[in-house]
Amino acid sequence: MEELNSTSKPIKPNYKALAPLIVFLVSYLAVSIIAGDFYKMPITVAFLLASSVGAAMIKGGNLQHKIEVFCQGAANGNVLFMVLIFIMAGAFAQTTKDMGSVDATVNLTLSLLPPALLAPGLFLAACFVSVSVGTSVGTIVALVPVAAGIAAKTGLNPALMTAVIVSGAMFGDNLSFISDTTIAATRTQGCKMSDKFKTNFLIVMPFAVITAVLYYFSANASGLPYDPQKVEWFKVLPYVAVLGAAVSGVNVILVLAGGTILAGLTGILTSSFGIWGWTEAMGKGIVGMGELIIVTLLAGGMLETIRINGGMAWIIEKLTKNIKTKSGAELSIAALVSFANLCTANNTIALLMSGPIAKDIAANFKIPASRTASILDIFSCFVQGLIPYGAQLLMAAALASLTPIEIMKYLYYPILLGLGTLVAIWLGYPQKIRSIFKK
Repeated sequence: MEELNSTSKPIKPNYKALAPLIVFLVSYLAVSIIAGDFYKMPITVAFLLASSVGAAMIKGGNLQHKIEVFCQGAANGNVLFMVLIFIMAGAFAQTTKDMGSVDATVNLTLSLLPPALLAPGLFLAACFVSVSVGTSVGTIVALVPVAAGIAAKTGLNPALMTAVIVSGAMFGDNLSFISDTTIAATRTQGCKMSDKFKTNFLIVMPFAVITAVLYYFSANASGLPYDPQKVEWFKVLPYVAVLGAAVSGVNVILVLAGGTILAGLTGILTSSFGIWGWTEAMGKGIVGMGELIIVTLLAGGMLETIRINGGMAWIIEKLTKNIKTKSGAELSIAALVSFANLCTANNTIALLMSGPIAKDIAANFKIPASRTASILDIFSCFVQGLIPYGAQLLMAAALASLTPIEIMKYLYYPILLGLGTLVAIWLGYPQKIRSIFKK
């Protein structure tokens, strides 16, 4: 099978095109693990090395042509949209922090939840928010600063508390009716959202419950001494407004812009800072997103070189070649979208790329469209929630002043989601369970 590039010329499958991805994983993950310090190898340097390898592998044309291909990937509309979100999120996050909104929200949370329920409580809150807003990144922007603040005040592991929010965010990204991934999965398979939701819910709900239990025991917060200060309700308003606007379906850019303005005005009215203090906070927040923006641009360019060099075409060819059983077909669909997500770092794009192929496979093996859509959505969120160069982990790490690798080992929900769904495919759950009860 051959993929088409932007000029409609066939792209021949080539396994060597995956070399940049391997270079990144070795230079960032392997080196950091061997060194025992995840700050030894900056993620920007790892991506620069991988991007250079990808660009150098582009056949035909001179150096200028190779650079232009790389830049086309970096300037992809989805990539630049994420950059804009990061800019707005930086301004919002720093403004709310400087005017005391984060501290006020932390105090409110600590006054409402007993110590033992902080981690599972925040996980459930993140699940609710992400299902409501339909965006994992929006959930992370809103709740990670709160989770980091709680960790600082209670002594809880900041990486664990950040992972709690990311896990809850991926729950909603997978299930929400207004999530891009849900829309892409159902549209490519031609099924109703309600049918996909029912199938999806039966598969993932047990893992969400197990995750909440695991966070309860992992946090070990039953004996944590903390004395919540008086809640400044007025300063909580920006967070409440942002969550309310997001739940109402307002565009994420407008949500962050409105939240920044509201936080700034609140800060001025409460004498937390003046007009120049507000502008300084916004500038500081935007500059603080610099590394994240650089990584996003480098990743976009690198992944485009993988695509145009035939990496995606090779994966599709290998995964769809020797399918013989229904469970094998479902596993190939899971692997297809997983690899697509690994190579694009965007679960919506991965779904759009693999969806049509998955639909053909499902038709040949009589797999219900709702189940195919569920498998596609689940595994795209599984990979997206774990890759250290995805927007979710990069954003969470930046807001919590951590590295993505520090957070990854506590991402119980994405891990359970992927492994558990593999078991569900093997067992034929929930179809076989339903048939047993019918008998």
